[in-house]
Amino acid sequence: MTVKLYTKNSCGYCTMAKSLLKSKNIQFEEINIEEKPEARDFVINEGHRTMPQIYINDKSIGGYDQLKNYDLSNIQ
Repeated sequence: MTVKLYTKNSCGYCTMAKSLLKSKNIQFEEINIEEKPEARDFVINEGHRTMPQIYINDKSIGGYDQLKNYDLSNIQ
């Protein structure tokens, strides 16, 4: 399974999402939308306005609150 974490600088929920994934030993790709304009455009075009945005297997699951309630047991 692939996990992509769209983040931005100075984002507390982004930091918490990264910490949660690391605590579960789940590898993820962090994509900072402030460093990659094409990523920012992607997130905006998907209709998202808040960070982080988490995608698992290219499917949006939402932000930090959705991540902490998501069944992560099948993700390695």
